[in-house]
Amino acid sequence: MFTPDEQTRTPDYDGLDRQLASLFEGERNFIANAAQFSAFVYQTLAALNWAGFYMAHGEELVLGPFQGKVACVRIPFGRGVCGTTAVQRATVVVDDVHAFPGHIACDSASNSEIVIPVIKDGKLLGVFDVDSPETHRFSAADKLGLEKLVARFVACTDF
Repeated sequence: MFTPDEQTRTPDYDGLDRQLASLFEGERNFIANAAQFSAFVYQTLAALNWAGFYMAHGEELVLGPFQGKVACVRIPFGRGVCGTTAVQRATVVVDDVHAFPGHIACDSASNSEIVIPVIKDGKLLGVFDVDSPETHRFSAADKLGLEKLVARFVACTDF
């Protein structure tokens, strides 16, 4: 059961998934879908200051479509939250990025972060990174919901 604050913060991820399916209908282009997905998440979830992709290229992540301030362009695997997610191939939720060893501060206003791996057919394609200026912004419900939305993006997109 959610606290009253979590109820107002946690969107209807099933409804958002249906909206995404409609948004992606008839379009499979990676750049178009990644740009739309980043904008959709950025505009739909409360208290965000960045949402976007880093794509796997060799042993590093390279900046892809996003919404927010300019960002770090390249992140080595294993460095920061995004690089850790790439190595672990599992979602990483950080309540306070300033306490995360090796955190990369692309925007000093970011205080919490969730990063979901983008995997298709067992291959890591990149990560989807979401930052918030608030600490403890991302709940277990956000983790499950964002993983569902990333899965929809992967299913609807050609890489």
